[in-house]
Amino acid sequence: MKPALDPITLEIMFNGLRSITDETYIALTRSAYSTNIKERRDHSTAICAPDGRLIVQAENSLPIHIASMTGLMDSLLAKFGLEDIHEGDLFVANDPHVAGGTHLPDINLALPIFVEGTLVAFMCNIAHHADVGGMAPGSMAGGMSEIYQEGLRIPVVKLFRRGEVQQDLFDLMLLNVRLPEERQGDYYAQIAACRLGDRRLAELIGKYSVAEMTVAFEEILTRTERRMRDGVRTIPDGVYEFEDVMDDDGLGAVDIPIKLRMTIEGDRLHADFTGTAPQVQGNINVTMNATQAAVAYSLKGMLDPDIPNNQGVLDVCETTAPAGCLLNCVAPAPVAARANTSQRIVDVVIGALANALPDAAVGAANGANTTAVFSGTDPATGQGYLYLETLGGGFGGRNDRDGTDGIQVHITNTSNLPIEVIETEYPLRVESYGLIEDSGGAGRYRGGMGIRRVIGPVGHECIFNGAGERFRHQPWGIFGGASGGSGRFVRIGADGAEEGLEIKPAGIAMADGERIIVETPGAGGYGPAAERDTADIEADRTSGKFSTEYLREYYGSAGGDD
Repeated sequence: MKPALDPITLEIMFNGLRSITDETYIALTRSAYSTNIKERRDHSTAICAPDGRLIVQAENSLPIHIASMTGLMDSLLAKFGLEDIHEGDLFVANDPHVAGGTHLPDINLALPIFVEGTLVAFMCNIAHHADVGGMAPGSMAGGMSEIYQEGLRIPVVKLFRRGEVQQDLFDLMLLNVRLPEERQGDYYAQIAACRLGDRRLAELIGKYSVAEMTVAFEEILTRTERRMRDGVRTIPDGVYEFEDVMDDDGLGAVDIPIKLRMTIEGDRLHADFTGTAPQVQGNINVTMNATQAAVAYSLKGMLDPDIPNNQGVLDVCETTAPAGCLLNCVAPAPVAARANTSQRIVDVVIGALANALPDAAVGAANGANTTAVFSGTDPATGQGYLYLETLGGGFGGRNDRDGTDGIQVHITNTSNLPIEVIETEYPLRVESYGLIEDSGGAGRYRGGMGIRRVIGPVGHECIFNGAGERFRHQPWGIFGGASGGSGRFVRIGADGAEEGLEIKPAGIAMADGERIIVETPGAGGYGPAAERDTADIEADRTSGKFSTEYLREYYGSAGGDD
């Protein structure tokens, strides 16, 4: 007979589990080697049940990582029976096509947790490694046309067996990446975080019992699903449709459509992406688990943002897309820049439900993970370096406030790297860093603004790779709001001459004294500009963020003069 848990005990146990994931998240942050993890915090931690269902994800984790973690567990349990999972084992994987990942730089670890010989949970984490090999430094550039070019593919394998590291496997993993010492340090940080979670979870279960923890897992998922279904019931029954496009794939395809038909019936919803473009040659394809994660994030945000991120949310979001399409790609499709497409999925879901949920809808955000990668040899040390960053942009105007300037949005939850860190860690100089004038879409509530960064090598030559979106098509406004500004990459020669680059530039050789301008998209406004409060217009005028011409165009005489 299963033990019964009263609501107070269940809440205490749930918060204990959340505390474990939050503590392991912080431990990974503080012990990692690369700036992408220790500064930008591109990682997540979670606890999964023995059957692979995700129970708790750390508060600061990335929404898109829920896809990789659940994908890993599905692949792990399909490959290894419970009889072949032992105390001290540690599993590693990253491949999107055979191991449930979403792109190769996200390395997944899963540590089975045993208490008195019984498997009670898996402690999981995922971290975006700044490089996993492949044809381009950073493993994220445009121009890659198949998964084999993107880096080291790892199926679900045991990095540790019964507590013993499989050194030959570890050596193979490190041999196939740039900067192996940095990669090794990040792996050690992930391993340490898993082991910390093992200790903490054993301590928590020691206060109760394995049976009570098993019941708690079920209750957490049940009440999450119930709460999510209650939210779905607030959407009027019907069929909701929306369509948007990706700028390009970096290899010739442009204006690539994403189509959504969402059906609501009571507490059930079905997101159907039939009609979306076939998978493309460039690396903006998305696996099905990542598509479902983007849909789940969008609905959670619109219906009940405080719902925990776990399997209960995913189970409510029935999501389909034809095999071989952009949003359900099959091998050997490249997927490195899948985050840009995932951001567009979010825009499409919001667009579809905007009229049904006007108070929850927002103008299109920057819709991108604008990627900048610089790599070369540090002239001071003679050692190779690799700087990778995805920069934020504008968040859309909302029903009651302006959008936010210069942040990561939606399915990512990372930070923009401070100038001090860039110039301390790398032989690079940031010439300027700020918001882009007039890049927030006008409206009753304006959209957020994009970021402009000018950066280049100091005392050496280097290679620049990039990936952008919303460079051709501006982030749209909603309910009469204006579109936000688009992004761009520009190369500045040593003589000061400017040269516009492609949306997804690859292998750009840069000499000492040359620089790259990275401009990220802004965001769309909410509601007609004519309805903007005069006090808000005056604040825009005095902020220095908007030109006189912009203010006059959208707000007329209320825009005033300089």
